[in-house]
Amino acid sequence: MPHFVYMLRCAGNRIYTGYATDVQARFEKHLSGKGANFTRAFPPEKILKFFEVETKSEALRLEALIKSRTKEEKEMLIGIKEGELPCFIPKAKTQKKSA
Repeated sequence: MPHFVYMLRCAGNRIYTGYATDVQARFEKHLSGKGANFTRAFPPEKILKFFEVETKSEALRLEALIKSRTKEEKEMLIGIKEGELPCFIPKAKTQKKSA
């Protein structure tokens, strides 16, 4: 069974990211108002991008990584070539300086 992470353009030029095994069926669920709270508040307009991975675990991890990115970074992900996965560089950890 395929596992997908998808990105939707929603009202107000917002981007929603989610997980599904059938992107089109999930999109239709969002359109009907039976999707996530976010897509009820900001109705989806179109599917922007989806990434296919092998396992649900990989999909959920990728979904969390995308959700943690800025809007500008998410917009850049939309331009990734079909069939390619985003290559994330771990965020630098900030260390507290001792006084």
